[in-house]
Amino acid sequence: MEGRSGLWLIGGRGSVATTAICGLAALRADLTPATGSVTERLDLDPAMFPSWSELVVGGHDIARTPLRKRAEELAAAGVLPARLPAAVTDELEAADREIRPGYDAVDGPARQLDAIEGLARDIAEFRRTHDLGRVVVVNVSSTEPPVRPLPEHADLAALDRALASPGRDVLPSSALAAYAAFLADCPYVDFTPSPGLRIPAVVELAHRRNLSYAGSDGKTGETLLRSALAPMFVARGLHVRSWAGTNLLGGGDGANLAQEGRAAGKLASKSRGLEALLGGKADAPLHIDYVPDLGERKVAWDHISFEGFLGARMSLQLTWQGHDSALAAPLVLDLARLVAGAHAAGESGPLGALAFFFKDPVGSDEHRLAQQERDLVAWVRRIAVSR
Repeated sequence: MEGRSGLWLIGGRGSVATTAICGLAALRADLTPATGSVTERLDLDPAMFPSWSELVVGGHDIARTPLRKRAEELAAAGVLPARLPAAVTDELEAADREIRPGYDAVDGPARQLDAIEGLARDIAEFRRTHDLGRVVVVNVSSTEPPVRPLPEHADLAALDRALASPGRDVLPSSALAAYAAFLADCPYVDFTPSPGLRIPAVVELAHRRNLSYAGSDGKTGETLLRSALAPMFVARGLHVRSWAGTNLLGGGDGANLAQEGRAAGKLASKSRGLEALLGGKADAPLHIDYVPDLGERKVAWDHISFEGFLGARMSLQLTWQGHDSALAAPLVLDLARLVAGAHAAGESGPLGALAFFFKDPVGSDEHRLAQQERDLVAWVRRIAVSR
């Protein structure tokens, strides 16, 4: 690829971002294999897609805990190897210097337009300072609750007028981040179920500037399993009567989702995917519970009741345990490479071929994991021959 590419992380000092930054440094130094990385097995064209060594990291965050300290906490929790933070100290400090204060709804500018322009300037300065060919902005910040649509959300001109009014919170933080990315002429990825890419006026800006975007809600655990298993039941003609799920989360993600309204977006994205996979509605209660004792771990338990030949009633139960940050981080790095390649190829609009990475993909109605993988491979090949 001509020149280096930037990876700008919204929530740059959070668990996922810190794990991704540590992992990127470890990959560059050959301290670890690229386990969990999808792009390592896709035979990417180096003329179109950046290598690990060609990614430069920066970001926004309202948190002030240094990356080195956050990495040490993650190592103590078992997410990172114990010796890794010390081994990549220089890289962590370099990335920390590139993290700027994010949008603060309490202490931020009186006009959201001023906040957006400030965020966009930070990204543009980062691109200019490091002489980057492009910057991919990825949202890995805390999940926001769904928003009540406003009249100005449907039209960019009306949105701009509303944003210029002092004292109005017209857009949630995720939408401000997306708007700022597009204003800085950068493609945007929402790895959260936050509503940023669901607001028509914000997406309109991307289309006007011929920019690509992808999302939403990274598929790392329970939904990954569902996207592989649900097609099995359909293919075998087995009728799923109910599919109940419970998610137990610790850490900052669990604490955030425990706040009123915060889990609604994630629950909705999970439910939409299952309904599409099964080809119709099923009794599918789903819960997310915060368990502080789990720390950075997550546990997902599913109970599937299905009906076979002659009405025989059967069931499948499964448990998924893991570190969400370790599952998410390589996907964030993969998306940085893939979206940078899309930008280099002149792609614009929703990148539906990246549905493989998301619970609730924009630009695609496909939820079956095997078909999503085929679509991704075909897209990568098409990008390679387009240059």
